[in-house]
Amino acid sequence: MTTPFYKIVLGTAILAMSNLAAVAQTNTIKPAYDFSLSREEKIKLAESAGPPEVSSKATVYVLDSTGYVKVRDGSNGFSCFVDRQAPVNLEPTCFDGEGSATTLLARLFVEAQRALGKNEDQIKADLGEGYRTGKFQAPRKPGIVYMLSDLGYLLVPTANKLVHMPPHLMFYAPYVTDKDIGSPPSARNMPRVLRAGQPDAYIIVMAPSEGVH
Repeated sequence: MTTPFYKIVLGTAILAMSNLAAVAQTNTIKPAYDFSLSREEKIKLAESAGPPEVSSKATVYVLDSTGYVKVRDGSNGFSCFVDRQAPVNLEPTCFDGEGSATTLLARLFVEAQRALGKNEDQIKADLGEGYRTGKFQAPRKPGIVYMLSDLGYLLVPTANKLVHMPPHLMFYAPYVTDKDIGSPPSARNMPRVLRAGQPDAYIIVMAPSEGVH
């Protein structure tokens, strides 16, 4: 029996987003994020993560050679930017107010360190130490992350290639594991855990195809 395409994509996306140790394989892959985009194009890319009613009122960060730069202050507590859990990824993301106050700070740190030329293993170690010492905090209450863009791409370390990222929603679940949500089967209508056991773990839910921009 052939595995449905959405199961393949979802499974590879979760693997790609949770396995930063394999980024050493990315040296032959052209990064999906284009630093030469105009500032307006970068803003539109960041905003594509959320519903227009959310992203149009959000604070926006764009990524350049020095790391993230805030280009707009929002009015609704959300923050939109292009995340990169691996250096070759392209992950338009909108955090709610809780994520903006916690996890976003870790994301800003990662790109600032990359801009300084630090390697991924060193950055990962520094990030872990930051969570241990309280420099970074896990989300303190439930909340939502919009990743509804159809423009995202993720590294599949085992295949050393990028795959298209399907639109989805994520919910903060610090340190959660698959067991905590009943270890559901892999299917489009089933939740999955991303970054299991880590402070920035999420429960991920696929978005319906209708109405996704």
